Amino acid sequence: MIFCKHRRHPSAASLLLFGAALVFSIGASAPGLAQAPAPAQPASLSVKVGFLRQAHSKDTISILNIPAPDDGFAGAQLAAGDDNTTGKFLNQTYSVEDVALKPGADVTAALQKLVAHGVTLVLADLSAPDLVKIADAEHGKDVLIFNLTAPDDSLRQENCRRNVIHIAPSRAMLADGLAQYLIWKKWPHWYLIKGSHPADALLAAAFEHSAKKFGATIVGQKTYADTGGGRRSDTGLVQTQTLMPMVTQGLPSYDILLTADESQVFAAYLPYRTWSPRLVAGSAGLVPTSWTPSMDQWGAQQLQNRFMALAHRDMGERDYNAWVAMRMIGDVVSRTNSNNPKTIHDYILSPKFRLGAFKGGALTVRSWDQQLRQPILLSDGRTIVSSSPQPGFLHQTDVLDTLGYDKPETKCKFH
Repeated sequence: MIFCKHRRHPSAASLLLFGAALVFSIGASAPGLAQAPAPAQPASLSVKVGFLRQAHSKDTISILNIPAPDDGFAGAQLAAGDDNTTGKFLNQTYSVEDVALKPGADVTAALQKLVAHGVTLVLADLSAPDLVKIADAEHGKDVLIFNLTAPDDSLRQENCRRNVIHIAPSRAMLADGLAQYLIWKKWPHWYLIKGSHPADALLAAAFEHSAKKFGATIVGQKTYADTGGGRRSDTGLVQTQTLMPMVTQGLPSYDILLTADESQVFAAYLPYRTWSPRLVAGSAGLVPTSWTPSMDQWGAQQLQNRFMALAHRDMGERDYNAWVAMRMIGDVVSRTNSNNPKTIHDYILSPKFRLGAFKGGALTVRSWDQQLRQPILLSDGRTIVSSSPQPGFLHQTDVLDTLGYDKPETKCKFH
């Protein structure tokens, strides 16, 4: 047998490469041999979303609560980026047009201007009366509105509108989320202090409803009158430390001091200043909310980090609600390949819709009042104390429907 030192046998890999090259060259040049067609690209789809908002008051008790200039809108921007990440594979593009209104501006005219620009999906950071105005102005038209901030239960009840999806939790949901935890802790006796503004009275009514619903007792209540003036300029530490104990002096025995102060007049002054050593909850102390910057469970830390990189600040409740609404749109459009408001609306209300939103489970929408189901976070301002629904609170179909008005209680009859 003769061996040649300099001859090398071709490897299996080189033979495969040679064969592939030969097949390719034959397929490319031989007449009559069909080539595989290139995959068809989906038609380009543009999704234009409007962000209609009014400025929020900067007269807050704490400077930490002063709203940022892009409060809410930054969340929509982050979600638009998320939607575009998926959209580039589906030939879909998402954009958000910001319309920041001055106090007293005509919200209906602003919406109609958006619609004239081809916008039929609107994120609304508006008061309840203004939300009803724009919903009625577009009644029967191809416009879908997402309520980001108005917590009024009337919007989900007697004043519900078919063209409005509610992202923000209702007052009833927030109150029920807090109430469930207080009952779970066996703290059933509450004293209620409410502010003198209409929104404060509505929140107080929600707490009263929750007390009846879950078997708590409101042992007494009083109203803290707003006498005007600046939140921070007219009250010093010494004055506050002297006056706040007097507000809670002589009260009957209670477990929790419950505060209804959406107007931010007094509640934040009560923790550690009550006459008796008692915990504070509601509008201060232990606060029910849809989101807080301290949320880091269920992968939320990555969302918080991405928001910080974009906005250079913490992600607040309005930012999160706007992010959820924009992600709802992106999720449905990616599945239906349609930017038609009716198609999106129908899909959101269908059993197929389920949105992951860093809250430990998929979020869905109630068909009877178009309210987004979601857990309620209970925050002390630095950490998440708990999340409701609480253990032991059961429901025949969805435990999230223990929060807020359930289907048998609804007064909603869509116009």
